[in-house]
Amino acid sequence: MNFEEFSTGSSFIHRLDPRIKIITAVLFSVTVALGDRFIILSAALVAALTLVLAARLKMMRVGYRLLIVNSFILLLWLFLPFSYPGETVFAIGPLEATREGIIYTLSITLKSNAIILGLIALLATSSIFALVHALRHIWVPDKLVQLFFFTFRYFHVMHQEYLRLRGAMRIRCFKPRTNWHTYRSLAYLVGMLLVRSFDRSERIYQAMALRGYQGKFWLLDHFSLRINDLVFLVISIIFIFALAVGQWTSLLP
Repeated sequence: MNFEEFSTGSSFIHRLDPRIKIITAVLFSVTVALGDRFIILSAALVAALTLVLAARLKMMRVGYRLLIVNSFILLLWLFLPFSYPGETVFAIGPLEATREGIIYTLSITLKSNAIILGLIALLATSSIFALVHALRHIWVPDKLVQLFFFTFRYFHVMHQEYLRLRGAMRIRCFKPRTNWHTYRSLAYLVGMLLVRSFDRSERIYQAMALRGYQGKFWLLDHFSLRINDLVFLVISIIFIFALAVGQWTSLLP
């Protein structure tokens, strides 16, 4: 599992200060999530796609991640248009799709894709360690930063432990079926994974305590803002503010 596939590159997006990326990503995501006008959501989607192109990311890999997200959104298209109250547009047997349901589902689709593309372009183009360092610099609580760091650091360790447990089950000729034996075996698998994760965390904490860990990571270097970073931040804030104003004006009588 490669969580930093897009972190290496030479584009100006990769070279941006991670603090600027985090601030822009948060403002952009919140603004898009609260919007519901199609022109606003479409503009946000185009902007996010522009950032992805500017970062010169591999579009096949970006498309793969979008495919994962939209596979869940597909379920919404199967249910929401037929369960949301409103004016009927067409019917499939006893099921009636409403205009409001289609609009609502389309709005969710645009929001999700715009936010995912924006996060890929802004956050995935920095390493996890750079993001953790940047979070410390923008005064995110230490405990949240450390929780984020340790979750990433040991996620693959727990995944390897899971693979070993699944391998042990296969050696014993376990084949998943729809019966109580399968459900019980999978429950044992989850329970054992939790127990081993707890044991591993205890050993890790003891090892860190022996090395002088007292609940805080000391930073040895610091970021420095450049003109390009400030220009990008100003342009981003102006664009996000324009999205917010466009959404807000639609609510006026």
